Amino acid sequence: MIAPKVMVVEDEEPLGVLLRYNLESEGYQVEVVTRGDEAEIRLQENVPDLLVLDWMLPAISGIELCRRLRMRPETERLPIIMLTARGEESDRVRGLSTGADDYLVKPFSTPEFIARVKALLRRAKPEVLSSVLKVGDIVLDREAHRVYRRKNEIKLGPTEFRLLEFMMRHPGRVFSRSQLLDNVWGETIYIDERTVDVHVGRLRKAVNHGRMPDVIRTIRGSGYAIRED
Repeated sequence: MIAPKVMVVEDEEPLGVLLRYNLESEGYQVEVVTRGDEAEIRLQENVPDLLVLDWMLPAISGIELCRRLRMRPETERLPIIMLTARGEESDRVRGLSTGADDYLVKPFSTPEFIARVKALLRRAKPEVLSSVLKVGDIVLDREAHRVYRRKNEIKLGPTEFRLLEFMMRHPGRVFSRSQLLDNVWGETIYIDERTVDVHVGRLRKAVNHGRMPDVIRTIRGSGYAIRED
């Protein structure tokens, strides 16, 4: 199973380290960024499953970054937890009205933080926690590591399985080769982008067996997407 990806934007290094450690202990993929402008750039490249965003940040504040993210189609529904030392009701209202989904006042307990992350993911993006994904006539069982199309089992290699799982978590969305490399192979793996084409070709051949319609879209110059219907 591809672990849900969480980005933490926090300029207090000890807190960033603590949050990374506890999120990774729960099985999440974690990226920690310390500046608002850097986070904005990274979010244009790759959108995580959940964003943990500090209110006070260098360059661009968390509240301003949240506002900008809600104006972009790619991030308008991104689950966001706002962290802040501001505990007044007016500040909480401002944070939530700007677009944050949840709000934690510092200092907070680690168990409460993890519980908030899990609850928000269950509510906003249940597909990242579900053991079974379904898009069109394709069913992917994460726990059993099996894939079916029209009740016929499809045999996939480990890489093709992860590739299909990732695309099924985001049906209809177009991913570039570099985005697929980062999310399926990992940002620390250095391989040629043409490798993506090879594995997409293998996946397409497996899931489109016989005269079944092609469920994988190739968008010239942009990348690949899985059809929603």
